[in-house]
Amino acid sequence: MRDMSIPAQHDLSGVAELLRAATDVTLLAHVRPDADALGSALALGRALHLRGATVRVSFAVPGQTPESLRGLDVASLIVPVAEVPASSSLLICVDTPSPSRLGSLADRIEATRAAGGSVLVIDHHASNLRYGTHHLVDPHAEATAVLVLELLDELGVPLDEPIARCLYAGLVTDTGGFRRATPATHQAAARLLQAGVDPERLTREIIDDHPFAWLPMLSKVLGTARLEPESAQGFGLVHATVSAEASAMVRMEETEAVVDVVRSTRDAEVAAVLKEQAPGEWTVSLRALGKIDVSAAARSLGGGGHRLASGATVYGTVEEALAQVRNALSAAPLIELSAGRDVQER
Repeated sequence: MRDMSIPAQHDLSGVAELLRAATDVTLLAHVRPDADALGSALALGRALHLRGATVRVSFAVPGQTPESLRGLDVASLIVPVAEVPASSSLLICVDTPSPSRLGSLADRIEATRAAGGSVLVIDHHASNLRYGTHHLVDPHAEATAVLVLELLDELGVPLDEPIARCLYAGLVTDTGGFRRATPATHQAAARLLQAGVDPERLTREIIDDHPFAWLPMLSKVLGTARLEPESAQGFGLVHATVSAEASAMVRMEETEAVVDVVRSTRDAEVAAVLKEQAPGEWTVSLRALGKIDVSAAARSLGGGGHRLASGATVYGTVEEALAQVRNALSAAPLIELSAGRDVQER
């Protein structure tokens, strides 16, 4: 079940009309884009490109497309930050709940508004700030890719394999490999498979494929793992730290994957992985089993995300950063449980 108390802002027909008239479009994903953010942007970008629009897709950080996601950009739509215009007639922010998640590209929002352009926000985060001129926001959707698929249907765009591949990438990752899927999610996935997606090849590319260097890095990071049974309101916290030295050994994808290993600990409700970005700066990935709303904890730290998967950036020494995480989790609301299931999970 979904938490239907959170309202959707879901004007498919109005957004479709906006896109039908678009001739020049910039699509932005959040910093350190995942498969849902970049896949959704590329799927919509390809559809608009095939309709004749000039399209560019970008993100502020990192400077290059994550290697595991490069296969999604078959039309070479991704451009570096330097090639993103100061303002656009239509700016689309994808899977991005707040302007701050755009990093250095956040200034394009106000510049586009000031120039009389439109800012469309397409997102499924409950924490979305509705910062655009137009919105397709539905926190009940399992992934932003679901909203893009609905939008493509409204536009009458046929699903070719490249579009379907991008959407499937977002769907499989944001549902935890369909562990948090609804019947409608599987129906959407079936449509994408019918369009030609090879699920085994794609999931290996974006989830399971790691260089050998990942193993020694993982060994080093797991050596920092600590279990705190009394933390997280007594439900337990397990945490590990990825130092700058450790992360230098591998791609960004490898450090992002660490939390999926740490979260498998049955003794803790919450898993946290702190990744050193610069001296005194840590990005924190939070995952919960189903009792604590980690999105609220992340928001209190200036971040955001989903109830069971969120993140933020904190500052200080590693111990100071951990103290901030502990304090945020101690004040986070519990998720209402029904028949052992999280009714707000999706």
